[in-house]
Formats: sequence, C-alpha cells, structure tokens
Amino acid sequence: MKKVTCVDRYNNKYEIPVEDLKLRPAIYAVIIKDNAILLSKQWDGYDFPGGGVEIGEDIKIALVREVKEETGLDAEIREIVTCENSFFKTLKGDCLHSILVYYKCEITGGELSIDNIDENEKSYIAMPEWIPIENINKIKFYNSVNSIEIIKKALEIKN
Repeated sequence: MKKVTCVDRYNNKYEIPVEDLKLRPAIYAVIIKDNAILLSKQWDGYDFPGGGVEIGEDIKIALVREVKEETGLDAEIREIVTCENSFFKTLKGDCLHSILVYYKCEITGGELSIDNIDENEKSYIAMPEWIPIENINKIKFYNSVNSIEIIKKALEIKN
C-alpha cells in the first residue's frame, strides 16, 4: 500500500495511505505594493489570500472570489508565479493532496475587510495585513510551501 507524508499546521507528520487522500486544487494571490505584501492573518501567523477551487469553478474566478472573501479587496491577475504540490491534514482531520497555484495580482478596488469569510474561517482568520518585504523572514507562515521563495519569485515578475 502506497503512503504519503501529510503535515498539519504545526508541521506534525502523518503517514497516510494514498487512497485516503482527497484532491483539492487551490489558488492563491501574491499581492505586492509599495514594498509590502498583503497576507491573510491566520491564528498567530500568515498565509497568502486564497483557498480551494470549487468543483466546476474557473481557477481565475476562484482566485478573485477568495481574495475578495479574505481581504475585501478586488484583485486582477497579472502572471503565474508558481505551482506547488502539497499533502496536508486539515483541522477537520481530512488529508488532502493539494495542487497549489500562485498568481501575482494587483489590487483594483475595495477596502480591507473580512466581512465575507465563512463561519469556519471566522474561528482563525483576522484582518489581512500589509507586511513590509524586509520582515518576511521574521513571520510565521501557515502553509506547506516555501512562502519566502514564492514572494521572491513574484518580486522578479515585472508588471
């Protein structure tokens, strides 16, 4: 029986049979303005605004929707930054194989808000924050990718 290693938000590792995994495509925005990056505040750390793509949903529409839900801002997609592969265990105990797509985006309107997050997210998401780029090495990221490398790749993309 083939197994993969899943991690939870505390980086605990779990050996999970492949047949127990659920596939979850997800999309995230890398939004940089005035030498700061917009991040979603989660628990005592951060993640990029974004999340799961719903079945039948276009990934770019999903990204615009997720950014609006988690930040209150309207985003326009500029260019793909990277695509990653992840195996993780959710708070509910589900183990997911996630394909994570990161796009560099630009803000086109709206105001910072978390009024549109769902009931589950209200337990751990706070107002998004603009974090100065020089401070990204000092913060905790809640995701299974190398966030600092993704930010560096996005900085190299010219708009």
